[in-house]
Amino acid sequence: MNAKPLPPLRLDSMDPLIAYWLLATALVVTGLLGLVLPAVPGAPLIFLGLLLAAWAEGFQYVGLWTIIVLAIIALLTYGIDLWATMFGAKKFGASKRAIIGALLGAIVGLFLGLPGVLFGPFIGAVIGELSARRDLQQAARAGVGATIGLVLGAALKLALALTMVGIFVVARFF
Repeated sequence: MNAKPLPPLRLDSMDPLIAYWLLATALVVTGLLGLVLPAVPGAPLIFLGLLLAAWAEGFQYVGLWTIIVLAIIALLTYGIDLWATMFGAKKFGASKRAIIGALLGAIVGLFLGLPGVLFGPFIGAVIGELSARRDLQQAARAGVGATIGLVLGAALKLALALTMVGIFVVARFF
C-alpha cells in the first residue's frame, strides 16, 4: 500500500482563523507558565490569548460581558500576590515593617529570577522584622509566614487563571 505523503504545512495558505487560534493557545499556555515563572506576565497573557480567540471569531460566542469578567479576574491576580504575602506574614505575627519588607522583597525578587521570587518575600520580611524588633526568632517566623503567603498566592493565581479559561470555554462551546 503506497500512501502519498501529506503536503508540507504552509503558513501562507493556512486559514487565518486557525492561525489566530494557534496564537491564542500559545499565549494562554505561556501565560499559565508565567504564573510560576518570574518576569512572565501570566494573567495578562492568558487574557490576551482569550481576547484574541474571541476577536478572531468576531465576538460571536464570547461577548463583551465575558471579556469584562475575564479582564477583572486577570487584574485580581496582581492583588492576590501582594495580599497573600501580607496575609501569611501577618498570620505569623509579623510587624508592619515585616509586612512592608515582605512586599518589597516580593517586588524586588521579581527582577532576580526564580530564587528572587522564592526568597525575596522571606528576606524582606526578615529584614523588616529585624528593623522593628531585633529578634531573630520572630524575624524568621515572619519570613516563613511571608513564604507561606507566597505559596498561597501562587495557588490562588492558578485557580483564578483556570477560572478564566473555564469561563471562556463555557462561553465559547456551551
